[in-house]
Amino acid sequence: MKFSDLLTLYEEFKKRYGEDAYKHVSELLREAKTIHRRDWLKLPTPGKDHEQSWRAFKGKNLEKLVIHIIKDEVENLGLKIVEGNVLERSNSSNLSEELSRVKRNLLVDYGEFGAHLPDVDIVIYDPRNCVIVAVVSSKVTLRERIAQTGYWKIKLSQDTVTKHIKVFFITPDEDRTLSTRKPIKKGRAIVEADTDGSYVMSEEEIEESDKVKKFDKFLSDLQKLLESENR
Repeated sequence: MKFSDLLTLYEEFKKRYGEDAYKHVSELLREAKTIHRRDWLKLPTPGKDHEQSWRAFKGKNLEKLVIHIIKDEVENLGLKIVEGNVLERSNSSNLSEELSRVKRNLLVDYGEFGAHLPDVDIVIYDPRNCVIVAVVSSKVTLRERIAQTGYWKIKLSQDTVTKHIKVFFITPDEDRTLSTRKPIKKGRAIVEADTDGSYVMSEEEIEESDKVKKFDKFLSDLQKLLESENR
């Protein structure tokens, strides 16, 4: 199974569910897993079982699916998107001038230990000045990276060059860490205290707050952020 197959499946979900297709990402991934297993059985990966292969595929391609869903709307706001690993893998000589400037604007300074990029999946920036508006991590469950996301928010906020960058998390929240405010789970506590918010791609009901919302509010919140910065 390729990412293009996942996109085809998502387009089928859009026909089925319309604007609510994002709420059914977990259902989409279950269907994709069946297809992935069928393809994997034809050519198994030596030394790995299917579950390992599927987890790697799912983790790598969920962020690409999120980019596919939000890209047009983000660009309609006058912004651009780049995958975090594009900046991580490339040195300045391999990047365009624009992306090289974006990379420099995202670096975290560790003093004598050098400058390093935060581990984020998606970078949203203004192409007019290469200023980064927000970074996004996207995982199927919070336990995979939420504490790390909180750490990077703290590090970015400690430098005058990066303190304005919003740090978000997008997830189907398959283990329902974000579903209730009380009793609050550790993952939700980290979201509420140490990030700028998380957006849930699910049809399940959740108790929303200023920091935890359904995914359909992500783009409107991004627009409000831009409007507040331009005042």
